[in-house]
Amino acid sequence: MNFWRLRTNLHTSWLVAMLCLGVISGVIGLPYLPTGLFSSASWPIVAAILLGISFWRHRIYALPVIFIAGCLIGLWRGDSTQQQLAPYKKLIGHQLTITGKVSEDADISKDNELILRLTVLRINDHNMTGDVWVSTSTNADIKRGDVVIVRGKLADGFGSFVGSIFRASIVQVKRPQPGDVARQVRDTFADSVRTAVPEPQASLGIGYLVGQRRALPPDLSEALQIAGLTHIIVASGYNLTILVRLARRLFVKVSKYLSMLAASSMIIAFIAITGMSPSMSRAGLVAGLSLLAWYYGRKFHPLVLLPLAAAVTLLVNPSYGWNDLGWQLSFAAFAGVMIVAPLAQRYLFGDEKPKLLRQILVETIAAQIVTLPILVLAFGQFSNVAIVANLLILPLVPLAMLLTFITGIGALIVPSMVHIIGMPITFLLQYMTSVAIYLAKLPWSQSEIVINPAMVVGYYIAIVGMCLYVCRKTGYNLRDSNIIE
Repeated sequence: MNFWRLRTNLHTSWLVAMLCLGVISGVIGLPYLPTGLFSSASWPIVAAILLGISFWRHRIYALPVIFIAGCLIGLWRGDSTQQQLAPYKKLIGHQLTITGKVSEDADISKDNELILRLTVLRINDHNMTGDVWVSTSTNADIKRGDVVIVRGKLADGFGSFVGSIFRASIVQVKRPQPGDVARQVRDTFADSVRTAVPEPQASLGIGYLVGQRRALPPDLSEALQIAGLTHIIVASGYNLTILVRLARRLFVKVSKYLSMLAASSMIIAFIAITGMSPSMSRAGLVAGLSLLAWYYGRKFHPLVLLPLAAAVTLLVNPSYGWNDLGWQLSFAAFAGVMIVAPLAQRYLFGDEKPKLLRQILVETIAAQIVTLPILVLAFGQFSNVAIVANLLILPLVPLAMLLTFITGIGALIVPSMVHIIGMPITFLLQYMTSVAIYLAKLPWSQSEIVINPAMVVGYYIAIVGMCLYVCRKTGYNLRDSNIIE
């Protein structure tokens, strides 16, 4: 019996990883197969039978069977979603009245148009589901969580959007009560920060703390993108990791349970405040699973954690896997930080524990190496100044987050002293904005490159081969890498 338990503990994680890889392959590969082929409810039953046999026998030859079972689950889930979204094809080119809920903060385009991302509730009095991208020239005050009625001609979608409407007219805006409470708390806090810190520094500090990127002025947002710094003001793993590590370390000396509770609360609160974007869903799931494993004295191998998080998010929303750039970049960056960076640290510096600046530099380079082909394939350009920009700014982000939080709370408690309270964070954020704008304006800050999908595949094969070589050369165990420690 004890021998059976040992074998189960030894292999179960890899069986789960193989299952998740199958789910990912099934969801992503579905668009290349005939529609409706896997929509039958019998496919999950077949997958369950295959899984039962595989886990019961628990042999190495069960791996391909588990992979097939995962593929069937992914194909069924994806096909079911495509069946739900199929009616949109008949509506392309028609004038529609859409009732939807604003799922993320509204954005302002370069043409000064309001950009909305709507989770569809009804179309022409018929209940439907899906996400639609909408642009409008209205000056209406529209917030995340509002229910809006828009009218316009439906065009083809892109990414995870099933459709898009350009220059839509706003028929009605409804703000439910009590509405999105987390968003209201965030906005109240952001307003208090703005009373103590001038723009655009205030929006940058708020972006650091709560990932509210869409409040940034367009020129600063563009400068951050050119300098390769967008990831630090997008609600993502970096922001969340800083907060979770802080909460865990503050309370771990008191009680492991209290540390777990504080860090878990931080994850839930941060997701509630920022919203459930593709990158945020990945970040929250990875942080939560890593925290759970830490609490029970276990460790998640990155090669298990990565496909597990990807499979779960795809099962929740298969459209993430169909050309959603944010989802792809999020997992690519995660692979760089959790797999490539630790191997590079061990290969270049041996067993020596990395200092802060060196760790930031290596992790930044690793994330850029892994995300580079996706960015170049999507935009045809990449940042030449990203490494320098990250090295000059990234080490100060935790301090900026702390000072922004202190400033916001201080402005609420002692409004008469807002300018004094906001001086430290103002100076720090002025330095950061100056660095980003200066580097972005350099004539060689960006380069244009044209590649094709075959080159991307070859690039990733080379990365995998290099990782295997370094792992064998150094004997490093990737299980020791943990984002919350």
